[in-house]
This record gives sequence, structure tokens and C-alpha cells, in this order.
Amino acid sequence: YRNADHIALSVGDVVVVETAPGYDVGVVSVVGELARIQVKKKAPGFKPMETRKILKIATQKEIDSWIKARSFEQETMNQTRVMALTLGLEMKISDVEYQADLTKATFYYTAEGRVDFRQLIKDLADEFKIRIEMRQIGARQEASRLGGIGSCGRELCCSTWLTDFRSVSTSAARYQQLSLNPQKLAGQCGKLKCCLNFELDMYLDAFKAFPKGDLKLRTEKGNAVHIKTDVFKKEMWYAYDGDGGGLVSLKPDRVREIIRMNKDGKKPHD
Repeated sequence: YRNADHIALSVGDVVVVETAPGYDVGVVSVVGELARIQVKKKAPGFKPMETRKILKIATQKEIDSWIKARSFEQETMNQTRVMALTLGLEMKISDVEYQADLTKATFYYTAEGRVDFRQLIKDLADEFKIRIEMRQIGARQEASRLGGIGSCGRELCCSTWLTDFRSVSTSAARYQQLSLNPQKLAGQCGKLKCCLNFELDMYLDAFKAFPKGDLKLRTEKGNAVHIKTDVFKKEMWYAYDGDGGGLVSLKPDRVREIIRMNKDGKKPHD
């Protein structure tokens, strides 16, 4: 929001902002130079003059109206879920946001396909006597809005600091040699965890120091196949073909040496 009237603001101030229609109330999270840097990072094509304005510091009456609006949200969401089920709509209402002036409510929902909710909007308008807006969000955005605790024991990244949801593929788990268990790799949104991408670049850089594991090592004892690579200990583990014995640990330099010998038609003893 644009502070066009140059009101003295600081983080934590409760302010009234313009909306269409009416007004809304919110808490200032970022001001000044930090706000400019964040906007430049998140929205490079941002046009300040097209942004809605901050109207004033909120009065106690407006704050009370805002608190009252927030108190309606949970009950409204429960009623809306019942209405959607009654109409047989395949959608999940995950969150409701009331505008502070009680003239409009935004309903956030997730759905697999397209949903015809025209009748639902009519029923909601008749029931709550407000303007209705339906907004479809993805599974990751839903988890971000609802929040929760991840398997790491910390608050979800998406609801605390993560703002851009990049696609996560199973290859990220393969590079990090994680077990491809969907229950362990999936976050609370049901999609692959965003944190699988956090250390991926480090692993990709580290693997450049290792020879490719798709080559068999030919020795006088037999052929050995690559089983796994320990990035941190800088070791590659091999096992002889058809041998029920244990794994053999080799340093990358030794693996390269054996590959060079094999190319020259030579085989090491072991």
C-alpha cells in the first residue's frame, strides 16, 4: 500500500486502507527502504501510482469493527462447507477473510477441477448479506494460509518466510540419495517438500568432484557395480556382481584410476 499522505508510520501500526468497495484494516509489516527493496525483488514491474492508498491510522471504533469481522470467519467457513456439501460441489473451503467494514468476504478454496459455484454464491449472499468473492488457491498456498508444524519441528516455511513456490521434482530426492517414500517426502500440503530444493545446488556441485557411477569397474576378481555415493565422506561404494558379500568403499581418485586402467585394457587385482 502507498503512503500517499506521508503519515508517520512504523511497523506494528494499525491502519485503514482503501479497497473496492469500502475500506479494510491491517497491521503495518514493512516500511521505508526495506519495503522498497522487497517490492523491487518481488514485483519488478511494480507501478506505485496503481497501488491502493493507506488512508489513516485506525481509530478504536474501526479496530473493534475489524476484530468483530475476524470473529465471524470461523463460523462462516463452517456454514459454507455445509452449503457446498449440500449442493454436491467438489471443493474444499479452506479459509474465509472478512473485510473490516463487513461489506465483503473472500472465500479461499481448493478444487481438483472447475467448479460451478454460482448457486453457492447466491446462497451465501442471501445468508450473510455481504458481497462474496471466491478465490481458488493451490495446495501449497492452502498450507501457507493455514500454517502448522513440519516434520522438522519448526513452523512451515511457506507460512513464515517462503513466498515463491518453485516446483519440486523427485530427482531432487534422488540426487540427495533420500528414500523415495512419498509419506516422508510430502509436506502437509500433500506435495513434495519445498525444503528438498534448499540443499540441492550444494549436492549438484559436490557430485562434480565424483566420477560417474554408471560404469562398471572390471577387476581380476570380477566386475563391480556402483551402489551409492557418500558426498560428505567423499566415498563411493561398490559391490561385486552376484556377490552376496559386503560393500567396498573407494575414494573418487581410486575409482578414476581403475576406470583409466580398464580403458587401457588392464584390470587391477582387487
